[in-house]
Amino acid sequence: MHKSEKERVIAELTERLRTSPTLIVADYRGLTMPEIDGLRGELLKHGARFSVVKNTLTRRAAEAAGADAVLTMLEGPTAIAFLESEGDPVAVAKALSDAVRTTKILVIRGGVLDGKTITADDVDNLAKLPPLDQLRGQVLGAITSPLTTIIGLFSAPLQNLIGLIDARIEQLQAQGDTSAAEPEPEPEPEPEPEPSAHEHKEPEAEAEPEPEAEAEAQTGEETTTTEEPQED
Repeated sequence: MHKSEKERVIAELTERLRTSPTLIVADYRGLTMPEIDGLRGELLKHGARFSVVKNTLTRRAAEAAGADAVLTMLEGPTAIAFLESEGDPVAVAKALSDAVRTTKILVIRGGVLDGKTITADDVDNLAKLPPLDQLRGQVLGAITSPLTTIIGLFSAPLQNLIGLIDARIEQLQAQGDTSAAEPEPEPEPEPEPEPSAHEHKEPEAEAEPEPEAEAEAQTGEETTTTEEPQED
């Protein structure tokens, strides 16, 4: 390789190392060219470029790009899967892990995920995750579901609000939680204390008639009494 060609390769590798926040480094020693081409085509489907590089050139590029994590992985024949901006790191890790199992030759050394160094075990764990689109949907659903409910409660008319509350109560009942549907029992009134043996009530004395009332009564009796006429 001529010097100008080497400088071009180093410059290209340097740019990729600077602009690729996610990459996976593997040892391809023992793979045939058809196997490498097949793996390269599979990774390209998921937004990654699989490059077989010379360690001498990659070291110079890594030093120029400040990619110290990659420098520690450059031992033996090296291939790097550079993820593009729209690449799926889960799918790329899965494709590489499948190649490890099928070829029994490819060895994953580690990589960088969003700027953080990861090990070969981390790549294997990454490959076991659901696809990126499914993960995004799960996270988005977990975040937006409560917000949508809250916005609906505040923006709905009163009758819709009542319907939402009733539906929520039915949902809780179906899940076995009836705390929202059943009101808390009211506390029973405490019994009044009974009077003790020493405390008894004296019977109230009847009110004495007032003197004026008695006088009126006597006057009424006198007026009703008449003298019988005497016979001649």
